[in-house]
Amino acid sequence: MQDNLSATFSALADPTRRAMLARLSEGEANVSDLAKPFLNNMSLPAITKHLKVLEKAGLITKSRDAQW
Repeated sequence: MQDNLSATFSALADPTRRAMLARLSEGEANVSDLAKPFLNNMSLPAITKHLKVLEKAGLITKSRDAQW
């Protein structure tokens, strides 16, 4: 079991997750918006895993404001 600080540093160690956080620092975004720059190099499930790591570290939160 990791402590909070270790989970945070582990989440920040990956450049993809740092890029996602940089995008989110500009404002809220949906998964499609966050995934767009990475879809040429990775799958949507891989992107979802990155988001779960960020959420588990407490760096992001998710919500379901609307479903289409």
